[in-house]
Amino acid sequence: MDTNLPASTLSRLPDSFRFQHAIQLGVHRKSLAHLVATGQVEKLGRGVYRKAGIVGDGQDDLVVVAQRVPDAVFCLDSALYFHELGTRLPHQVMIAVERKAWLPVIDQPPVRAFRFSGEAFSEGIELHDAHGVALRVYGKAKTVADCFKYRNKLGLETALEALRSLVRQPGFVAADLLRYCKICRVEKVVVPYLEALL
Repeated sequence: MDTNLPASTLSRLPDSFRFQHAIQLGVHRKSLAHLVATGQVEKLGRGVYRKAGIVGDGQDDLVVVAQRVPDAVFCLDSALYFHELGTRLPHQVMIAVERKAWLPVIDQPPVRAFRFSGEAFSEGIELHDAHGVALRVYGKAKTVADCFKYRNKLGLETALEALRSLVRQPGFVAADLLRYCKICRVEKVVVPYLEALL
């Protein structure tokens, strides 16, 4: 079999793609292996690829996870880092999934899943594009509320740093934060800290 892929076929592939998407576009598995072996395509993770020369922007791990678990929402440390709230560097990708959702096994990157339900899962989701892949990320105010909800796992200092960073953001609206705090049932915890900052 000829493993030389026409340039037109390679150009039809998005910057980041899943194995199955390449197959649907008519790329044979041996051709894809050849592209990886010759450095034209990089393998980011199991079944997830990126064209060579596409500069990573720190979101590669999120792209891999978004393609493996498309219904997940990036939360807590991952959302803090995405929105540049605070100084905490994530050591694993943190995602929220619905309480009964099935999760595939992901070898790389390390993933930690939190099971949310009802409005705590569905509210505050923003869609962002990363090289043609849709990233579902909780917004800034929802992320801060979640940090207070999970303060025993992340540490209260992480939640407070995120709150201070959020309050300093241009266009900060306290009512938005309090709405998500009510959904996450942490309004009484957050209000005293918020009042001290305003």
